[in-house]
Amino acid sequence: MATITTPATLQPCEHARSRALRSPPRAWRRRRCQVIRAAATGSGRQQLETTIAAGGEEGDVIRRLQNGPDVRGVALEGEKGRPVDLTPLAVELIGESFGEWLREKCREEDQPQLRVSVGRDPRLSGSRLSAVLFAGLAKAGCAVFDMGLATTPACFMSTILPRFDYDASIMMTASHLPYTRNGLKFFTKRGGLTSAEVEAICDRAARKYVARKMGLGGGGLGMPPVVMRVDLMSAYAQHLRDIIKERVAHPTHYDTPLKGFKVIVNAGNGCGGFFTWDVLEKLGADTTGSLHLEPDGMFPNHMPNPEDATAMSLTRGAVLAHGADLGVVFDTDVDRSGVVDDAGAAINGDRLIALISAIVLGEHPGTTVVTDARAGDGLTRFIEARGGKHCLYRVGYRNVIDKGAQLNADGVETHVMMETTGHGALKENYFLDDGAYMVVKIIIEMVRMRLAGLDGGVGSLIKDLEEPAESVLFRMDIVGEPKNAKQRGVQAVETFKNYIEEGKLNGWVLDDCGDCSVDQGCLVDNNDHPIDVDAYMYRAKFYDESQRRLGWVHIRQSVHNPNIALNMQSCVPGGCKSMARSIFYGFLLTSGVNEFVDITQVQNFVE
Repeated sequence: MATITTPATLQPCEHARSRALRSPPRAWRRRRCQVIRAAATGSGRQQLETTIAAGGEEGDVIRRLQNGPDVRGVALEGEKGRPVDLTPLAVELIGESFGEWLREKCREEDQPQLRVSVGRDPRLSGSRLSAVLFAGLAKAGCAVFDMGLATTPACFMSTILPRFDYDASIMMTASHLPYTRNGLKFFTKRGGLTSAEVEAICDRAARKYVARKMGLGGGGLGMPPVVMRVDLMSAYAQHLRDIIKERVAHPTHYDTPLKGFKVIVNAGNGCGGFFTWDVLEKLGADTTGSLHLEPDGMFPNHMPNPEDATAMSLTRGAVLAHGADLGVVFDTDVDRSGVVDDAGAAINGDRLIALISAIVLGEHPGTTVVTDARAGDGLTRFIEARGGKHCLYRVGYRNVIDKGAQLNADGVETHVMMETTGHGALKENYFLDDGAYMVVKIIIEMVRMRLAGLDGGVGSLIKDLEEPAESVLFRMDIVGEPKNAKQRGVQAVETFKNYIEEGKLNGWVLDDCGDCSVDQGCLVDNNDHPIDVDAYMYRAKFYDESQRRLGWVHIRQSVHNPNIALNMQSCVPGGCKSMARSIFYGFLLTSGVNEFVDITQVQNFVE
């Protein structure tokens, strides 16, 4: 592979040289070009072309890699019952298809060559799969810029930041999933791709896959692509530092506004270590006691995940042991985060949404906050008590962000879009789900509170958030052929909705979000431009015989695995068991869903 350092490349700082996120690229192996021509003629050729166009079942190998707005699959051996499906060929063809799709979208701009940046997390499969991704993009006529180890938000920012300004970017990551997995996230200057756009790209790649398997299409020109190495992470870190300095505007030490603060970072051996030495330390913070900063694709300590109990527990211990003002937990690619306050309280899920909402509502009174429909009733009351509005919507970070963008386009001021998993986007930050930016927002508030002489840390901002009495999550595996899992999942979830609408489940009512043009269990837009449904899910409220509301459930087909997720939350002790009994005996056993869904978890809970 030809590697060129461009004039736009920024020189890494002293810390970056010793603890850089990027790893040296693996040398390309030259491949001999093979061109195989079909011998079919007449009706045989027509049948061949029809087969390639349709993609067939062979093409479904590629289509099944779509994971909502992302691509995800098994890249390494080691998962029981899960063969490797994110193969080098699949990645190359998806990269080529993305490049072609991008060129079609940019056709009116008449650009001589589109520029695409690529980043990756530290997974062991990353280097090998990056090489074939470069090849696919180059085959589509794109100039490729290798950022090496990077974060997902930084990939998008590479389309925005001066001296980079790329046309598009791809991040290779599987987020919090096991080290055996990998995947792709796609960005253009307008943000992340939608599920429908990724579906079109995978469908194009599926046709290429069938053609390649039939000996058509070849492997390109046989020349390794020219890939230019760039140091985007230093520029991104500087961007975050500048935001903190400008918004804190410290009266005595402007350039080191975090002087006197102790902040613990737990990067989980993912990509978040840069935030310690390239952001916090350069702004004066003491980061002694930070955990798992060095990238390690095996994730030996725990999965980088702000929802992971081990990650939060270790961070809490470090915060208390070192008397820190704040603890930070990042996921692998830093598009999610959670924090621990100075008292050791974990702030993730609804608590993190409440904290960000409290901060933003102070800046934008009356704004709407969009979350997924797994958020609790206590969060709704918290937001409304501060003058805000709460819109409950579909699960999926892209769904939540797109809903916020839609509401803004419709004239409904919406500054916060957050999932209970820790994905969070703000209107002020390009509607980008950026875990590091969310932490920046919290740190700025922390410093302002101290400058104002306020008692308590950031945790004091959510002291009146009501917690549910009970919360339960069941995962019901879909049995049978994996290729039928999506269809079976839709069938089960839709049957649940029909049971409620037909009055077959006593006490259940489909929920809605209130004033945000969403109904039918917080799934369906009822405005003039509804967002496409990429996965079926419904939220429903449950009332007992005396019409007392006990809580709610949210049922959805998983986009990650062949199962159905069932969340329950109750405002009274024993409420989850009452709801589970109603669903188990009134729906799971009577609807026939139990013939293709493993209901053991619910059964054990009920009995």
